Amino acid sequence: MWRADLLGSELSVLFRRRRTWAMLIALAAVPVLVAVAVRISEGRGNDGRGPALIGAIAGNGLFVGVASLVLAIPLFLPLTIGVVAGDTIAGEASQGTLRYLLVVPAGRTRLLVVKFLGAAAFAIAAPLAIVLAGTLIGWALFPIGPVTLLSGDQVPVAEGLLRLLLIGLYVAVAMLGMTAIGLFVSTVTDVPVGAMAATVVVAVASEVLDQLPQIAWLHPWLFTDSWLGLIDLLRQPPLWSTFGTNALLQGAYVLVFGALAYGRFTTRDVLS
Repeated sequence: MWRADLLGSELSVLFRRRRTWAMLIALAAVPVLVAVAVRISEGRGNDGRGPALIGAIAGNGLFVGVASLVLAIPLFLPLTIGVVAGDTIAGEASQGTLRYLLVVPAGRTRLLVVKFLGAAAFAIAAPLAIVLAGTLIGWALFPIGPVTLLSGDQVPVAEGLLRLLLIGLYVAVAMLGMTAIGLFVSTVTDVPVGAMAATVVVAVASEVLDQLPQIAWLHPWLFTDSWLGLIDLLRQPPLWSTFGTNALLQGAYVLVFGALAYGRFTTRDVLS
């Protein structure tokens, strides 16, 4: 039988950690820095360099959240999510609490599922923290009005806020494949720092491969390939196929690396 209290306990422990809140605050600081930098540089001219979304911030504060997500996706989000995912099993093993968790009537499979769901909850909270902080600081420092989309169409503020939420959820889904990879790596070692580092290295390596045109055939299979597809939600109408492709790709990684994690964790000797 599924133990909802086990998941509740996992989420409680995760979101009561100072490290978790420190990482969420650090992510929330990204849009604050972006907004302040744009505000200070306003009126000093623009040499035309930099992402177009950054230039759009001065005209509409709702772009702060989107621009900040685009800036955070290559490094900051993978770094924080890699820390949480890599710590799932290895962290318990290093503290000597893993075998005690297995004593309770949860079983290895259920414990593995709960650990993944806890890491997935952080993967959802991380981009939403950026979106929320970006919306608040954008509202405070810049004018807010109808959002001009990449297609040239304008949508009202309410729809713009809804699209911001959808973009945050898109990024959360895009990080689930990496979360599953981190879970698998965490079952291989008892050293949490090693699991965290390996997860982040895998993400960076995938991003590097995704930039090489010589292996374009491989790009659609990389879990990082759809990370910046969030831009398609700023078109009219939104390209929902990108959202679906992203979900299918991440789902495939979750299934594959979830199965690998299951095979490793259910057969290993737990001594700590």
